[in-house]
Amino acid sequence: MATLRVIVDQILAPVPGGIGRYTEELTRELITTAPRGCDVEAIVSAVAPERMAELKSRLPGLGAVHRTHLGRRELSAAWQHGLLTGQSHGMVHATSLMAPLTKHDQLHQPGEQIAVTIHDVVPWTHPQTLTPHGVAWHKALAKRARRYADAIVVPTHAVAEELAHYVNFGERVRVIGGAVSSSLVLPVNADAHAEALGLPESYVLAVGTLEPRKGLAALIQALARPDAPDLPLVIAGPKGWGDLDVEAVAAEAGLPANRLHVLGFVSDEDLALVISRATVFVYPSMAEGFGLPVVEALNFGTPVIHTDVPALMEVADDASIVVPRDDPAGLPERLAHAIAQVVNHAELAERLRIVGLDRARAFSWRDSAEKVWQLHADL
Repeated sequence: MATLRVIVDQILAPVPGGIGRYTEELTRELITTAPRGCDVEAIVSAVAPERMAELKSRLPGLGAVHRTHLGRRELSAAWQHGLLTGQSHGMVHATSLMAPLTKHDQLHQPGEQIAVTIHDVVPWTHPQTLTPHGVAWHKALAKRARRYADAIVVPTHAVAEELAHYVNFGERVRVIGGAVSSSLVLPVNADAHAEALGLPESYVLAVGTLEPRKGLAALIQALARPDAPDLPLVIAGPKGWGDLDVEAVAAEAGLPANRLHVLGFVSDEDLALVISRATVFVYPSMAEGFGLPVVEALNFGTPVIHTDVPALMEVADDASIVVPRDDPAGLPERLAHAIAQVVNHAELAERLRIVGLDRARAFSWRDSAEKVWQLHADL
């Protein structure tokens, strides 16, 4: 039996983020779509036994879970420097750059192969939006991947094109995107959930980890403008790095406190509800590799506005309103104008709803998983 071992540690990270969701959804479908005679196992850091049990329950059908002897931070540092790479044997699929990259002889041992995933080029294009440690870590692992990885998975053609300017992976790059989470479904008692969350009747929505790269400050400033629609802003997402204090940003911009609703982390059911009931979804990010929240909003027929990040434009295609990022000082004004367009023109909002629903159907986790299996078969 052939075994594909997937590095799933990000699922159990303190802040799983988009990569954690990507890892869980892809691994679940890899299990479901496994060819006859193949199974899927997992590699994790030294997590507690109860977390391993949680992992097995979240990924039905998962085979053995290989637990390393180091905690997540120590394991990440060790792999960065090419140490303790004993988990590299066999077919290994890393859902990020966190991978046991080491020299192997695929020519004489075709079963020895490793694919890694690079989600974006932010460490090269926007290093100021990450911690110095994060930038160094990504660049070091990318350098090891250039030497030792058999394949590089990226989520969009935009990332593939941009990445080529910084790291030469040649013909090893494959584009395999993501999709909407299978657990992102509306709750049965939707009204009760909406009341518990304190959702306004109409609102502008932003979703994502609270960090500088997501452009939330510009969105808050946009809604504080006198020419912006008088709608509250709902923000859903966990805290990230950078100490982004959205309440302080709102106070400085002059956005009244009663127009800012910060929900923090929400369950998948509540996230589905929050997205589906939004008047407009705004994703003002400065850099992305895929932009899963955009696909999630399209999936619920919510009108989408986003910046002209190449990956976001590729993912949304013509199903959104695009706002240029150049001239950062003018971004709040452009966002305010785009929001007003959607709010004040029902026909435009309806067109965005229809084309968004159609565009969202282009993304499937099953399709992504089958492409991963094909990738390893080709290797």
